[in-house]
Amino acid sequence: MDISSFTFHSPEDYYSIASPWFEELDPGFNQKHKKEDDPKGGGGNGYFNGEELKKNGYGDILASLLLLEEEAKQEEAQWVTESRHEKALFESNHKRKVQAMNEFYDQLQQHYSQVNHLDGLSTGKRSWKSASALVATLTTASGDDKVDLCDEMSKGMTMATGQQKRLWVKDRSQDWWDRCNHQEFPEEEFRKAFRMSKSTFGLLCRELEPVVMKRNTMLRDAIPVRQRVAACIWRLATGEPLRLVSKRFGLGISTCHKLVLEVCSAINTVLMPMFLQWPDEEKMKEIKEEFELISGVPNIGGSIHTTHVPIIAPKVNVAAYFNRRHTERNQKTSYSITVQGVVDREGIFRDVCIGWPGSMPDDQVLEKSALFQRANKGGLKDVWIVGNSGYPLMDWLLVPYTHHNLTWAQHGFNEKIGEVQNVAKEAFARLKGRWTCLQKRTEVKLQELPMVLGACCVLHNICEMNNEVMDPELQFELFDDEMIPGNNLRSSNAVLARDNIAHNLLHHGLGGTSFH
Repeated sequence: MDISSFTFHSPEDYYSIASPWFEELDPGFNQKHKKEDDPKGGGGNGYFNGEELKKNGYGDILASLLLLEEEAKQEEAQWVTESRHEKALFESNHKRKVQAMNEFYDQLQQHYSQVNHLDGLSTGKRSWKSASALVATLTTASGDDKVDLCDEMSKGMTMATGQQKRLWVKDRSQDWWDRCNHQEFPEEEFRKAFRMSKSTFGLLCRELEPVVMKRNTMLRDAIPVRQRVAACIWRLATGEPLRLVSKRFGLGISTCHKLVLEVCSAINTVLMPMFLQWPDEEKMKEIKEEFELISGVPNIGGSIHTTHVPIIAPKVNVAAYFNRRHTERNQKTSYSITVQGVVDREGIFRDVCIGWPGSMPDDQVLEKSALFQRANKGGLKDVWIVGNSGYPLMDWLLVPYTHHNLTWAQHGFNEKIGEVQNVAKEAFARLKGRWTCLQKRTEVKLQELPMVLGACCVLHNICEMNNEVMDPELQFELFDDEMIPGNNLRSSNAVLARDNIAHNLLHHGLGGTSFH
């Protein structure tokens, strides 16, 4: 927005500028009073004088302007005073906090110094006793044993007086991970544990190593990349609490939690641009051909579905995450967030929208997604995305008929569209079956959960692209009720296009329903 400058005028300027305006405002009024004030007219009484009237009017205007300017100055002065007061309070509070933290730090240092001193005294006493016992044993040894007493005494003195830096690290067992990481560990057991083969796991580690790898320090060695990635994948695959994951990999609970988030973040940053992207024109052409083979409907570029992931009741905005349908089904209060995904014929995710509250229906989640924005900008021209009855019919979104008393053509159309929709449902079922953390409420914070879910989608794509067969025991039954939106027909052109597709399917015998 452009702001032009304002020019201040002198009283004479106001008079020259505003005089024509007052004259045009009421010429009859001015002429009348000119006549009344004319001393030669005989009828004037001298009560009004034109020149004095004008000067008095301009004086009132100037007085108003000066009053407004004075009020503005007072408000500005008051604002400056309040700002300085707030700044002084802030600085005072900051100084008090810094002083309190410094005092606490000094007390903590003194405490540790005392503890180290006492520990050194007790260790020295134990070492002296050990050295004395060693000398006594050596002096009573037989003469045939030639022992250098001076050398043994020096070792005892080193034990007693040696000052060595020690780092208190709890000794945790890593036997389970060491067995899994061994070259001779069976391939089938590795795939069952980590949902992927050793070769795919190695690919992940190589791609993530530049981001995940840490350097060794003087105090301890860094956790290897393979162990970091394995702990994260195990956590996502099993959904085990951090307490059990940390014991299995010989790590601390806080360390385990931190590295899981770091690896998930690296997967989203490094691997998502490589394995979860909207297809280009050439790839989209292949996807259309694959979907047409199973449905007979041309130009289908993807199948869309929205699922819910259970969460712990959030502390803020609880009602927004309340999932009424899952609460009624499970007979207990349920909260969730949504995951919307578009998959191709192979069940590989091509677009995801993660993190909207579980109370939102599918059509509202769609409107919040990047897919909806892409469609509005013309990015889905000549492309159909197939959804269930929870989505509205649009120029680019194809959904089944929902009214009663369907015709043969409409019924056959619903059957073919249902086959395409099953591709997305089966992909989400494999996603939740392979990564069990999506089936149960997790310990991850709500603001960090979309990052974890995005990592699960990327890992799903990597497994699908590398033909990783999922264990039949991991099959998951997907449950997501469909709610028909209030306005499920948003395009008259889409209505005609859907009717034409249904007619062509029936005409070519591809509608799934035949007359006998």
